[in-house]
Amino acid sequence: MYDQSTLSELTAFARVEVGATVIDVYPGEGDWTRLFSDVVGPEGRVYSFVPAEVAHFKNDPVGLIQALANEPGRANVKAVSADMVAMPEVTQSADVVWVHLFYHDLHTALIQAKGATAAEFNRVVYALLRPGGYYVIVDHAAAAGTGTSDTPVLHRIDPASVREEVEAAGFALDAESTLLADPDDAHTIKVFDPAIKGATDRFAYRFVKA
Repeated sequence: MYDQSTLSELTAFARVEVGATVIDVYPGEGDWTRLFSDVVGPEGRVYSFVPAEVAHFKNDPVGLIQALANEPGRANVKAVSADMVAMPEVTQSADVVWVHLFYHDLHTALIQAKGATAAEFNRVVYALLRPGGYYVIVDHAAAAGTGTSDTPVLHRIDPASVREEVEAAGFALDAESTLLADPDDAHTIKVFDPAIKGATDRFAYRFVKA
């Protein structure tokens, strides 16, 4: 995770506020779910959504989030799981959909096996968000002009491709942040490589549903 200042800035960038309903897509160990739970308060709701496509992972993603939802003070968290394109079946209309370091996986065989293409998932998110709601994507940047070609191996994606795909679903780009940018990243190393892990060049986009 990031330092406290960065966490605060990203939360503000995502427009997560008191009373909001947030969907945290593929929450991992739940760090963002916990943070959003604290921010939205008892009048808000956080859906911690584990895609069924990754539910079989050895670290038991669903079990981790179910345990989180049972922690004291987490009554506003609901742990849910379904195929990515079936997310509306286990959530409800939201103010914010948050996708952190996972959007690029929409271009991998693992996620696409059940039909979750980027285009289809973006349409699902558009339908779930309330008018004026935000779709926030933070991901590892690939070199400009590479599109999605580096995604299967390097787990990176060209920011321009993300913008094009999301806008095609009807969203408008509302803001972008360079908070996580790193000009020293050559964009040629796999994000899990110890030489770059945790220090990749990252982009943050906030799209809005008109």
